[in-house]
Amino acid sequence: MDADENIILIGMPGAGKSTVGVVLAKRLGADFIDTDLLIQTRAGKSLQAIINEDGLDTFRRIEEEVLLDLNVAHTVVSTGGSAVYSPAAMTHLKRNGTIVFINTPLQTLQRRIADMESRGMVIKPGDSFAELFIERNPLYRKYADIIIVDQDKSIEEIAAEISEQVARD
Repeated sequence: MDADENIILIGMPGAGKSTVGVVLAKRLGADFIDTDLLIQTRAGKSLQAIINEDGLDTFRRIEEEVLLDLNVAHTVVSTGGSAVYSPAAMTHLKRNGTIVFINTPLQTLQRRIADMESRGMVIKPGDSFAELFIERNPLYRKYADIIIVDQDKSIEEIAAEISEQVARD
């Protein structure tokens, strides 16, 4: 990872983007940013409160603004799972870094996500988590420079695989 390069982690809620991001940043001596935290700071409330009080469209607008305002170097960035809904934001991120899709099987994600109601997940009313997975998967693949398949790998194994793949590219 060069001094001006960034690694952008994308994937479904529960894929471990934030946890992997911290470990990867330490491994690479890079900074770490979780864009969900930036969204909460900008809105002055939790992700779920934004969705409940202001709606999905407002949440997505704030998320897009946060992503477009991101101007970092030598940073591992963990995005929210819904970042891929904004072509403008994804183009900006792709221009400024290597996008890594942590591809986690649906069954694993469902096991990890205990409480969808408080997670701050951008999901249409009435849609299931499986439907969200099916909807987003092609978008993650579309924007990814690197795809890491998480078949019950440890956080450290995923971070090591990402750093190896980024070094090769």
